Amino acid sequence: MPRYKLLVEYDGRPYNGFQAQENQPSVQSSLEDAIFKFSGQRLRITTAGRTDTGVHATGQVVTFDLEKEYRPKVVRDAMNAYLMPQPISVLASEIVDDDFSARFSATGRMYLYRIINREGPPALDQGRVWHVKKPLDVEAMAEAAQSLLGKHDFTTFRFIGCQAKSPVKTLDIARVKRFGEEVHLVFAARSFLHRQVRSMTGTLVDVGTGRRPVGYVAEALAAADRATCGQVAPPQGLYLTQVTYDEEPNFEKYASIRAE
Repeated sequence: MPRYKLLVEYDGRPYNGFQAQENQPSVQSSLEDAIFKFSGQRLRITTAGRTDTGVHATGQVVTFDLEKEYRPKVVRDAMNAYLMPQPISVLASEIVDDDFSARFSATGRMYLYRIINREGPPALDQGRVWHVKKPLDVEAMAEAAQSLLGKHDFTTFRFIGCQAKSPVKTLDIARVKRFGEEVHLVFAARSFLHRQVRSMTGTLVDVGTGRRPVGYVAEALAAADRATCGQVAPPQGLYLTQVTYDEEPNFEKYASIRAE
């Protein structure tokens, strides 16, 4: 049975997250329905990351096995035909080894958080960015973000319902940069806790608006106490942008211009 690896992008707004749920629209269910419609095979796919309701992806990865072998281009085009007009697109398809897993073979994940920082609300990007009216001190945010780098107990930035076995994670990239009216935050690690990126982002925005001092992020991290977390950023500004499968990933290689 050939195993297929797909690169997928989607707008997360119409879905109740990536993971399939009974009587709820999900990205996973839409992808599995498209597979069934062209192959006649009902199956469960494996994904690199289960994004929350309203979270987007430009670099999601999924894998699955089919009983019949198709050319990768046929799989991509057939799925896109059956996915229309939903805001989900299969960007690439390839056949991989039987022991490859979108989830367990991943060595790194990268997320982008987009903020539009102006008084007027977004029109064209509504639902795709977080609108923050107050001016943001990006330099202060970038300085505070450096305290998050490395191996730490991230309990402070861990959602209370997180099912991860340990709160200890290693953050490899934490960058904040302004692009005109937009402020972009980029984070990369082997794996993340549930809502970790949104929790870190919200706390950094508290620093950017002057609500918290620069040193507060380091203090909150050291406290390992969820009660010290700042606000949690809303889901609509978050994007899963890259999943790496190198034995020892070079995150600088994969960082987009937004991270530079």
